[in-house]
Amino acid sequence: MAKTATAYKEKMKELSMLSLICSCFYPESRNKLMSEFEDMEVKPINKRASGQAFEVILKPPSPVSEVAHNLPSPPKRDISLEDIEKKLEAAEDRRKYQEAQLLRALAEKREHERDVLLKAMEENSNFSKMAEEKLQMKMDQIKENREALMMAMIERLQEKERHAAVVRRNKEMREELTA
Repeated sequence: MAKTATAYKEKMKELSMLSLICSCFYPESRNKLMSEFEDMEVKPINKRASGQAFEVILKPPSPVSEVAHNLPSPPKRDISLEDIEKKLEAAEDRRKYQEAQLLRALAEKREHERDVLLKAMEENSNFSKMAEEKLQMKMDQIKENREALMMAMIERLQEKERHAAVVRRNKEMREELTA
């Protein structure tokens, strides 16, 4: 079956070139049987808007064509049990080496991820400390501002009390003078 498919592919390559050459010299032959080979026939189908269409009819392979397509197989070598064991050992060594490389690559990737995670945690910690320090500074400023405001208010009240005392004394003095 594989030989027939290979032969079919080769014939199709030949056919496309043959069709091109024939269409140049014999344009009227397209309507008839296009071509006939040992194991296939090619017939044109009604033209379509997209171009030409062909019908390829495969014939059952003949004994003569089957012999023509047989290629000689390469000579068989005698392989000893020792050769097979050596090849198996070499394959096992290659598998172990590839597995070790894969494990090494995974370990490196894990180490890199751990380093990245540690760095991110450190940066997060630094950011948290810095944010906490800024918050503490703002709280201290607010506390200082409140204290300053309270001191200013107390001072104003004391000034008002002194002024009130002066006003009372002046009032009492006026009353004494007018009396």
